[in-house]
Amino acid sequence: MTARGQHWASLNEVSFVAGMRLLFWICRVFGRWPFRVVLYPVLGWYLLSQPRARRASAEFLARVRRHAGRPLPGVLRHFGSFGEGILDKMLLWGGLFKLDTVRFFGAELIDQALAQGRGGLLICSHLGNLELCRVLSRQRHDIKLTVLVHTRHARAFNQMLGRLNPASQLNLLQVTEMTPATAMLLSERVARGEFVVIAGDRVPVSPNPRVALAEFMGAPAAFPVGPYVLASVLQCPVYLLFSLRLGAVSEVHIEPFADAVRLPRRERDSMLAALAAGYAKRLEHHCLRAPLQWFNFYDFWHLPELDTPDAPR
Repeated sequence: MTARGQHWASLNEVSFVAGMRLLFWICRVFGRWPFRVVLYPVLGWYLLSQPRARRASAEFLARVRRHAGRPLPGVLRHFGSFGEGILDKMLLWGGLFKLDTVRFFGAELIDQALAQGRGGLLICSHLGNLELCRVLSRQRHDIKLTVLVHTRHARAFNQMLGRLNPASQLNLLQVTEMTPATAMLLSERVARGEFVVIAGDRVPVSPNPRVALAEFMGAPAAFPVGPYVLASVLQCPVYLLFSLRLGAVSEVHIEPFADAVRLPRRERDSMLAALAAGYAKRLEHHCLRAPLQWFNFYDFWHLPELDTPDAPR
C-alpha cells in the first residue's frame, strides 16, 4: 500500500504509552482536570511526531463536517479525546472507573440469549471504549466473551493494562488469519452459550484483504467481510456493539443485526456487501453522535487493492 494508505496494523497508535503512565498517576493523585492540563503538551509532541495520524484526523473531521453540516473541534481536541479514552481504559482495569455512570441499551438481548442457552457474535468498532464492555462482562459470571484482536501494533499498551490488572489479558484471542482450527474453537464456545467479539471497521492484515465497499460519511470505504463470513460459519445470532462516552455518562448499545447469516454461493458477494453496508450505516449513526471518539487514525477511505471490485469469494 502507498505511504498515504499505510495499513492500520503498521501504525503504533499508542506510542505515547510512557507519557500515559505519568498522566495516569497524575489523575489518580490530583484528579481529571490536572490530568487534562498536562495531557495537551504530551499530545502536542505526539501530533508533531505523527504526521500520518494528524492528517487522518483532519481528513476524518472534514468529512464529518461536510456530511453532518455542523462545526467540529480540531485535531488537537480529537487526540485529546483519544488520550481521555486511554485514561478511561487504565482507570477501568485499575478499578477506579465509576461503573454506576454506565447506561445500557439493548442489554435485554443478551439476557434473552443467555436464558435460551444461546451464544452469539458481537460486531464492535474502534469508536469509543470497548474495554468498558469487557470489564463489565467480568462482573457477570454468566457472560463469557472471547475478543478477537490483532494487538501486535499495540503491544506496549496491552502490557501496561496487564500490569494494572492481569485479567485484562484473559479473554483476548490473537488472530491474524481465521484458520479452520480457530473457527472450530469459536464454534465450540458459541455452542456453550458464549459470545465472540470482532471488530467490523478495520480491514484484515493481508496483501489482498477481503472487503466490501460501503458508503460511510458520504464516500465509499472498505469494510472487512470477515465478521459476516465468521457469522455464517458459527450460525448464531449476530449483534452490533457500540460504546460511547457522552459527558459524564458512558453508554453501551447492543443492537440486533441478524438472527443468522447464510451465504448462498450465487448471492455471496451481494449479501456480504449488504451486510457491510448495514453495519456501516449503524456505525455512522453512532459516530455522528460522538465523532471525536472515532479512533481510527489512518486513511480510512484509502481503498486497498481488491481481487474484485467488491467482496471477493
